[in-house]
Amino acid sequence: MRVNADFSQVVLLDTQRMPWCDSPIQGVQRRLLDRLGGEVARATSIVRYAPGSHFAAHAHPGGEEFLVLQGVFEDEHGRYPAGTYVRNPPGSSHRPGSAEGCCLFVKLWQFAATDRQFVRLDTRQLADQAAQGSFPLFVDGYERVSLECWQADSEISLDCPDGAELLVLEGSLTWQTQRLEKQAWLRVPRHSSLRARATSEGVRFWLKTGHLRVVQTPPGA
Repeated sequence: MRVNADFSQVVLLDTQRMPWCDSPIQGVQRRLLDRLGGEVARATSIVRYAPGSHFAAHAHPGGEEFLVLQGVFEDEHGRYPAGTYVRNPPGSSHRPGSAEGCCLFVKLWQFAATDRQFVRLDTRQLADQAAQGSFPLFVDGYERVSLECWQADSEISLDCPDGAELLVLEGSLTWQTQRLEKQAWLRVPRHSSLRARATSEGVRFWLKTGHLRVVQTPPGA
């Protein structure tokens, strides 16, 4: 399967208007933002767990990164309420589910092969530290992931030699002629720039840069 798999192109999606697609697990649905492969895939998705749904225990040979958008996600390692940012590196495993239901922004097979760092962060605490700023969630030689908080009418001007993507969490921003509302997802390719402005309500968004330098496809995908 190939979904928005030309990484030389800009992609902008209003994810809240996209249809839900059933996964192989009853009660778990997805909105596919980009994808290379079938059930083993390099993928970016919005994933929704109905109350009481869960996956069987499984490994993540290519790593898994997610941000809890709503509800509470759970596995044998802990409970992760809305606002929690998690990185399960290549070689990790777990049995995920949700007793009360939840919604996640998920990325698979997008780690450096040598990455072995687990991350568990409550981004709500980071955002409460100041009204505006860039709060790193993860940084290495391969990528930078951050929570960005902008006050009303503030501007960002970011060069993206190795690409960038963002997901709007609260508020809204304008990019080119487009207004990006809550859960809008934007991906810009390598050798580009990101110029945007917060609207009068301000904006909070998740941002990743550097990770499109190499786009890997999982074995057998």
